[in-house]
Amino acid sequence: MNTTKPTSGFPVVCVGGSAGGLDVYIRLLKHLPPNLGVAIVIVNHQREVSSMLNEILPLHSKMPVMLISDKLKLVPNRVFVIPEKRDLHIIDGEFVLKPISKPRGWPDVITVFMQSLAKHWNGKLIAVIVSGYDGDGADALCEIKKAGGITIAQKPDTAKEPDMPKSAIESGCIDFVLSPEEIAAEIARIAQRVEEVN
Repeated sequence: MNTTKPTSGFPVVCVGGSAGGLDVYIRLLKHLPPNLGVAIVIVNHQREVSSMLNEILPLHSKMPVMLISDKLKLVPNRVFVIPEKRDLHIIDGEFVLKPISKPRGWPDVITVFMQSLAKHWNGKLIAVIVSGYDGDGADALCEIKKAGGITIAQKPDTAKEPDMPKSAIESGCIDFVLSPEEIAAEIARIAQRVEEVN
């Protein structure tokens, strides 16, 4: 048996955000149970904020929170946080960190990671775009859907900075538009359906 491949019933939730994202991450994690059977990967494209999330989010999460390091294995019932100034990929069930491809201008770290998930993860995918400037992540949403994943945007009127959710919605590849608490409930429902199938 090839143990490097992820289990098909193991959902990964990528939560992409930027300005105003911290409030959403906290509200989301407070409403997620610790044994849901999913991995939460928070990809924040504000370079100076990412490393702080590793210190703040454990205060609000029922799941352990880990700052991602190269070759760290993706496992369920954990929250993973992207480190600052790095692009993130997933290969054979492990995180791969690379130098950031856009050191200037608006980063596209959310798009990069979601595209990698769509290509290399064979479990259920849930892509979530929340508060932030610019449109990082929007370009990868259709790829997530083609890979059989589910896409969610935060309701723009609940976001401190609605640019990213609006860009996601405008992509035409969003399944649900929800508040942070509703996003948590939908993730739980999806995870339960996956468990029932498996």
